[in-house]
Amino acid sequence: MYSKQDLKQLQEKGIQQAQTDEQLNFFITGFPFLPIVAAASVGKGIMRVSKDEEESFLKTWNDFLKGDKKVTKFVPASGAASRMFKDLFAFVDADYDVPTTSFEKNFFSGLKEFAFFDSLDKTCKEMFGKDAGSLCNEGRYKDVVEALLRPEGLDYGNMPKGLLLFHSYPDENRTPVGEHLFEGTLYAKNADGSVNIHFTVSEEHRQMFEKLVAARKLIYEIKLDTSISVSFSIQKPNTDTIAVDMNNKPFRDEDGALLFRPGGHGALIENLNDIDSDIIFIKNIDNVVPDRLKDNEAHYKRLLAGILVTLQQRAYDYLNRLESGNIAENEMQEMLAFTENELSVSHPGEFASVDELKEYLKRKLDRPFRVCGMVKNVGEPGGGPFIAVNPDGTASPQILESSQIDKDNAGAMEAFKNGSHFNPVDVVCGVKSYNGNKFNLTDFVDRNTGFISYKSKNGKELKALELPGLWNGAMSDWNTIFVEVPISTFNPVKTVNDLLRPEHQ
Repeated sequence: MYSKQDLKQLQEKGIQQAQTDEQLNFFITGFPFLPIVAAASVGKGIMRVSKDEEESFLKTWNDFLKGDKKVTKFVPASGAASRMFKDLFAFVDADYDVPTTSFEKNFFSGLKEFAFFDSLDKTCKEMFGKDAGSLCNEGRYKDVVEALLRPEGLDYGNMPKGLLLFHSYPDENRTPVGEHLFEGTLYAKNADGSVNIHFTVSEEHRQMFEKLVAARKLIYEIKLDTSISVSFSIQKPNTDTIAVDMNNKPFRDEDGALLFRPGGHGALIENLNDIDSDIIFIKNIDNVVPDRLKDNEAHYKRLLAGILVTLQQRAYDYLNRLESGNIAENEMQEMLAFTENELSVSHPGEFASVDELKEYLKRKLDRPFRVCGMVKNVGEPGGGPFIAVNPDGTASPQILESSQIDKDNAGAMEAFKNGSHFNPVDVVCGVKSYNGNKFNLTDFVDRNTGFISYKSKNGKELKALELPGLWNGAMSDWNTIFVEVPISTFNPVKTVNDLLRPEHQ
């Protein structure tokens, strides 16, 4: 089926033929739906922390930071900002010239409140000889949008979110990248006073990110009295997935080459796997707030990290006891209760022998840990926390997207629609084993949890395959703890007008 040109293309991208064969098969068979036991809720898979417990967990994290462990903050930052401006793109193409929709009216009425206004005003003068206000007074609203979005202007329509100006301060206007540098010092400062932050970026924008960090890092280090280490990586070419036509045959370009597409954020498990740290925080690029609100954000980051360290240490202690070989059955029953009550992992039946129980405990305790903040459902789009059945028959907490739910299963759909909480992507990861060795995170991926989407290229329809999501199937076989956190910790910027919300002013 593969020509010499195909095999050469696979070799250049570092993709194994078996990998492509597996993907082609998924287009034919589809991905199985994940069986749901129930939506997770407080007391059933979601932990609600009392004030007394908070103090203990916060102390645990503060003590951990004083040791010789390494902490890193991981920020997926390659996403383009084009979707932020889809309403403005629609306005430019509309057959009317003045703001008509509520979105358009809100954008122009709040124009001067955006952190990027001064840059936009200057660009309007350069492009059209008049400032933004004058253009609006003359009814030339579309010229203002052109100055904001087009390549000859600020080019915000093509830039990554991380490089847009989000927040205004007396001495500067700050991008999400800058906000993440500031925020990291509040909960991820290592014992030597350093803060490690890693951004995943697109190849085409990497130099722009590096240039921004180079220009601001020293200023921030002086202001924050810390050393900030910033690193970057791009999504690996060998995580790209093959596309097919509507007959499930490999889609080919005009020159006959196979078409590969980025595999979605699940591909970033490879980037995460390359980070040599004991604890890794994960947070989306656009979920940032101004300095006046950062203490609240940092409080809950420290809380999640304290819970992680506490539970992981208990698992370490149990694993060392299991490793010693001198352990009573009642001690193993204590460990089993820990997996069931603290980690919310349930086993479907009885154990045939003590040795079988021992092997089960080793397998469930010696794997990566993650603690995920969950906020009460307020109708925001995105995945949610569930108790789902795993390939080995056990049930455990999982973050699911709607694409993983069987739409024909009334019970599953009811659970999905009525879930009490949703996932804001607020994750703290423990990626080292009790013996100090780093886990190979790719060993814990459920490769049956990707999904297929429909796209087009050059006017031709195609099917694309996305890998198991980073916090979905890519972390399927981790120990997962859900913790309720307040909605105040979730402040994403999905549209440009979200920057007009009070929390971003």
